[in-house]
Amino acid sequence: MQNSLLSRRALFGLAGATLIAAEGKRNMIVRSSRAEDLEMPLDGFLESYLTPVERFFVRSHHYTPDVKAAEWKLQVDGKVSSTLALTLDELKKMPRVELVSVLECAGNGRGLYEPSMPGLQWTYGSVGNARWAGVRLADVLKRAGLQAGAVEVLFDGADVPVGMQPEFIRCIPFAKAMDPNTILAYEMNGAPLTRDHGFPLRVVAPGWAGDCWVKWLTRIEVRDKEFDGFFMKTGYRHPGKAVAPGTAVDPAQMKPVTSLQIKSVIASHADGVRAGLAATKIRGAAWSHESPVTAVEISTDGGRRWAPARLGPETHRFGWKQFTFDWTPKEEAYYTILARARNAAGETQPLVQEWNPSGYGHNVVHAVRLHVAASAPAPKSAQAAQAVDTPAVYKQTCLACHGEEGISQQRLSRAQWEREVEKMQRWGARVTPENKETLVDYLHKRFPYRAR
Repeated sequence: MQNSLLSRRALFGLAGATLIAAEGKRNMIVRSSRAEDLEMPLDGFLESYLTPVERFFVRSHHYTPDVKAAEWKLQVDGKVSSTLALTLDELKKMPRVELVSVLECAGNGRGLYEPSMPGLQWTYGSVGNARWAGVRLADVLKRAGLQAGAVEVLFDGADVPVGMQPEFIRCIPFAKAMDPNTILAYEMNGAPLTRDHGFPLRVVAPGWAGDCWVKWLTRIEVRDKEFDGFFMKTGYRHPGKAVAPGTAVDPAQMKPVTSLQIKSVIASHADGVRAGLAATKIRGAAWSHESPVTAVEISTDGGRRWAPARLGPETHRFGWKQFTFDWTPKEEAYYTILARARNAAGETQPLVQEWNPSGYGHNVVHAVRLHVAASAPAPKSAQAAQAVDTPAVYKQTCLACHGEEGISQQRLSRAQWEREVEKMQRWGARVTPENKETLVDYLHKRFPYRAR
């Protein structure tokens, strides 16, 4: 029964996405093929403590670069005494460090927000747990000779924007850069980084969201003032407080996304399916930011009563905790199973998710609803989507740069689609005023807003 639940659970949230077994990957959800964005289905949380590289989610803002190790160097400049140009061999001669850490995309769970917003519609699996190895960022910066007045450290990678899209450049505060747990990794789970995970070098900022974990790293700049690039001043920003759902917030009134939220996911059972009247194990994983998870509680009655789950034996500060809870339903009924995590700082997950305009930091208590009965009928097949004639402008503009998966998963109103098309025009898409309305009408009809 549990295997069938997992296979159905892997299909949850796949509107506009595809389940694949691509070369080097196993059964990943394709959120976008160009640029490559792959989500791990829920069974990946249960496979092992360390997420296998072939099941680890992939997030790319631009097309994946092909970096040659023999030609690659890491440049370190800015507020330093000596500009560096380090080869991979030179980095590997420096003191080696290892740590286990969760890497989670800031937008993990965006597809679960209501009302919805543009962006990749991740559900639960843009997260993974790996062992990273490399050198301390602080050691590299000290080797360059730090000057007084440093405020933040900038990271730039080898990926190149498409058209007029802004370059993906991120910064972290100087204090986070000097933290001994912040490293420049060249290995993942005991092997060199793969191309899609940032070969030959990436930033590892444990406890912080994946936007700070820059891949294909080529340049580090120590700065004495804040960087004003798009992905710092406009993208990856959060209000820092609750706002009314659907509210537009000026980026100038928001703050950069930094720490992860405490979170747990039930991975063993699908939401809304029928289960047998028999003993079962509720399983999943929980993680936090710099403060590690200390407990996971399970409720099988919609939150009236809670009981502790068993946690795995691993004690890595930044790694996740897998959990197990043994449960036997007392009778045939409709059960709401909940999981909530707690960390060493005393924080726990909210019962109601606060909304934000970019869909960052989703961490509401996870609920799974089960119809428990003596027998479980097969699920009904989904209805086919209504066909809509595809205009040439869609193929010539949208599909010229993007895989259709990233477009079709959106759940947008016509006004939201219009704003997305206008953004793409600013980024170089060849959409004229004459065919803009045709394109917006098509996107709205074929990929309309829908409540989950």
